[in-house]
Amino acid sequence: MDFNRNSSISGSSLSIGERLCLAFFPFIAILETLVLAVASCFVYPCPPGRGRRPSSSSSSSPAGTLMNRLRSKDLALLADESEFTLNEVEALYELFKKISSSIMDDGLIHKEELYLALFDSESAPENLFLDRVFDLFDEKRNGVIEFEEFIHALSVFHPYAPLDKKIDFAFRLYDLRRTGFIEREEVKQMVVAILSESGLCLSDDLLEEILNKTFSDADADHDGRISKAEWKAFALRNPSLLKNMTLPYLRDVTTIFPSFICHTTSIEDAQP
Repeated sequence: MDFNRNSSISGSSLSIGERLCLAFFPFIAILETLVLAVASCFVYPCPPGRGRRPSSSSSSSPAGTLMNRLRSKDLALLADESEFTLNEVEALYELFKKISSSIMDDGLIHKEELYLALFDSESAPENLFLDRVFDLFDEKRNGVIEFEEFIHALSVFHPYAPLDKKIDFAFRLYDLRRTGFIEREEVKQMVVAILSESGLCLSDDLLEEILNKTFSDADADHDGRISKAEWKAFALRNPSLLKNMTLPYLRDVTTIFPSFICHTTSIEDAQP
């Protein structure tokens, strides 16, 4: 089914087959949008004239200070905690450095910098979905994304990441209030946010029909909310929900950001 921008989709215009395809629309649409948002960071150029000009001495800049702090044993630990190799963790720092220095060169990714990476705009739009993406990366909930958090979140999208990790990450995306349940209103808010960002419009009747079908399939005990166990069972029954939660090129990120590997020796060797 073709979702064109600024198109209005009415219930009467849908065939039975199209209605069935839309049964899982809320979850699939949100997950696909999340993956596209993350993937867009990998083609992110450092905008000319924006942010601070990098220091002539990388070790004296905040980014350089971060790498000094992350000794080889720390990077190795990050590799052990994720699906990435040590070389891949080092290569991903190249991406982190570009994003974190685009506005404020302090070795941290601020919300405005993430939005700049995704949309080439420093003004943070009011969008629930975008806020959720940032919140999922911000494990410590301190308003910034540290390199360790960046690696942990990206690891979920690795081709070799366990399915349970992908299922848990997706669950937390929908659990807006962090209650341990996915509630109908939360899914509706996320769908409306994505439709608004995409310039799409669904009639209220069709949106309610889609939510009814989705919850009738996922909410096993019919209490109006989806528990973690119900979500896992639902995801396993419907593999299409998570099939796009994988970025294939994370299997070998050193080919995407080779400059860090080519110009850096052992972090530990560089220590005084």
